[in-house]
Amino acid sequence: MATDVRALLDNIQSAYDFRDKSVIHVGARGGELMGYAASARSVLAVDASPEAARRLGVKLREQGLLSRCIVFRGDFRAVRARADVVFFAFCLHAMGDPEAALRHARSLAPETLVVDFAPGCRWAWYRGEDQRVDAGWAAAERTGIARDDTFMGAEQFRDYPELLAALQSRGEPGLARIAELAGRQGIAIQMPYRIALLR
Repeated sequence: MATDVRALLDNIQSAYDFRDKSVIHVGARGGELMGYAASARSVLAVDASPEAARRLGVKLREQGLLSRCIVFRGDFRAVRARADVVFFAFCLHAMGDPEAALRHARSLAPETLVVDFAPGCRWAWYRGEDQRVDAGWAAAERTGIARDDTFMGAEQFRDYPELLAALQSRGEPGLARIAELAGRQGIAIQMPYRIALLR
């Protein structure tokens, strides 16, 4: 994530108080957004990617957080632990059935926090995820939103080759969409994101 992670984490922590909470963190990736874990009571960090889970374990060890965090490598649907809050970190749009994911979250915790690209996000469009982002937020809105804030971030790249490398594994339509940026230097792509606490 090339956006300002510190500002993103500050916005998340201003929207939700993690202090002394047990958290199921879905989409934990390499631990970029785990800064709140120092104040949480416990964190079950969930990611299906073996490489992300490995990087997350290293990061938690480096930050001295292994005593309060457990890494679960697998599908969120397999999680049966109970917690105070399920935190979807930029991953609800990637769920095959976001409505089912939110129902499962509700069965595990009384609160659900969703942080994801906002509808109309240019970065999500370049990634070819714009329709899935819309579907994820539609599911969240049907569930009911108690608090909702939108913030502006930006994904930044030195040049077009760096951007191309970041999106190479995603294939089409993203690669076709970024072609308009070929040859550019100092690329900044707007990344509005929403932070919502569901009812």
